Amino acid sequence: MLPGVWHARCMDVESAPAAEPPRPPDRAALKEAALAHLARFGTTEHGLRQVLGRRAQRWGRRAVLAGLDEAEAGQVVAALKPVIADIVTEMARLGAVDDAQFAASRSRSLTRSGRSTRAISAHLAARGVTADVRTQALESRDETLGDDADLVAALVLARKRRVGPFARPDAEADDVATRHRAFGVLARAGFSRDIAARALSMDEDEAMTRIIAMKSA
Repeated sequence: MLPGVWHARCMDVESAPAAEPPRPPDRAALKEAALAHLARFGTTEHGLRQVLGRRAQRWGRRAVLAGLDEAEAGQVVAALKPVIADIVTEMARLGAVDDAQFAASRSRSLTRSGRSTRAISAHLAARGVTADVRTQALESRDETLGDDADLVAALVLARKRRVGPFARPDAEADDVATRHRAFGVLARAGFSRDIAARALSMDEDEAMTRIIAMKSA
């Protein structure tokens, strides 16, 4: 490229106006984002606040890259927090987000997939579900799936990991190392020693009958 042409192009770039920072999301845009998320995913009030908060934070990062002062961008993001809280409250009032319903449904599905009561409670707590709602959800799960839901969840996991009633035919069931490994599988998943012992000593036919009964409940 000729030097004169290169110099002219450089001058054009230097004289070009800087890109305008993007406009921050307003209440209408955040509400639309909330509805779009809820149409696709189940979540809690805490989860929805996180989703909308991340949207505001993404705007802040783009605005700073476009030249907006970082402190000013932070002020705008902070000002959006009460707007987000108001939208979450509205969604809860309309029933679009319901922590109790989410917790009850998630408790049943996680139990059927082999998660322990302890693991389910931790999962719900991480999503902002309060202790009272977690307790109610697990009680509702037991009403639906039976009082031995935690035991059957342990059986589901034992089947996945091929231990206890579902150990491979060539496995030494009475071998100390084998039993220690099987207990370790269930203990790390949050099952009590009593539940683990009952699950691992159960006959395969009974174990499968219990699993089928729970999954069809």
